[in-house]
Amino acid sequence: INQKISKAQYIKQVNGLKEHIIRGDIYEINFCQEFFAEHAVISPVETFELLNAISPTPFAGYFKVNHQYILSATPERFLCKRGSKLISQPIKGTAKRSSVFAEDEQIKINLKNDIKEQAENVMIVDLVRHDLTKSAVKGSVKVKELFGIYTFPQVHQMISTISCELNPDIHFVDAIKSAFPMGSMTGAPKVEAMKLIEEFEASKRGVYSGSFGCITPSGDFDFNVIIRSILYNQENKYLSFQVGGAITFQSEAEKEYDECLLKASAILTVLGN
Repeated sequence: INQKISKAQYIKQVNGLKEHIIRGDIYEINFCQEFFAEHAVISPVETFELLNAISPTPFAGYFKVNHQYILSATPERFLCKRGSKLISQPIKGTAKRSSVFAEDEQIKINLKNDIKEQAENVMIVDLVRHDLTKSAVKGSVKVKELFGIYTFPQVHQMISTISCELNPDIHFVDAIKSAFPMGSMTGAPKVEAMKLIEEFEASKRGVYSGSFGCITPSGDFDFNVIIRSILYNQENKYLSFQVGGAITFQSEAEKEYDECLLKASAILTVLGN
């Protein structure tokens, strides 16, 4: 497994993005880096099963199109529809778990009360509220849960839940379009953050930070966020995955780099690294 950029390059790019934050171009940006392997030969089904044994998550999925695979252990929901209700659950805020119960409980409390993590989370909550307003019945957008702490095998995550009633005059496909790409994987303001992502990231994201899901005949749907996922092209034997995190004024590049490695840990374990 190789990294597209070195640690020194990563730190340089993060500090460059912080200059844009200081100038007021953006408030927050999701900056990602790629891990990759050439001449890779894996069994997609076995790799997916192992990944989800090590890191079971609620929005995991196995997706195949011709010779290309998404092997996903994502914990994040992008958008779902239940009847007339739309629900989005962005993740912003990560803490490494401890094997000692008392320490692990304290880590959860610390994450819940971490001002930096709260700031990252609430910026994206505001962005999601704005995105949902485009499709919502007026006055129906609500933050159902702010700064909820959810536990996964490797990490604790801070997740907020935003919901609204879908305007009956708006087709649900248009609601998906209005909310995409998800704010948790771009930043705020969204368009300016996306321009800087294009400039600063060394790899094109492709389907990473996109979404897949299912739609029922009645028009209900559930879509995930493609993170913590292995992308594999069986034809050219190229395997890759990306990891990233939110960069704000308070971010320390070294800590952000360590968080990337934490998020990559389950996949690296599966791939034998």
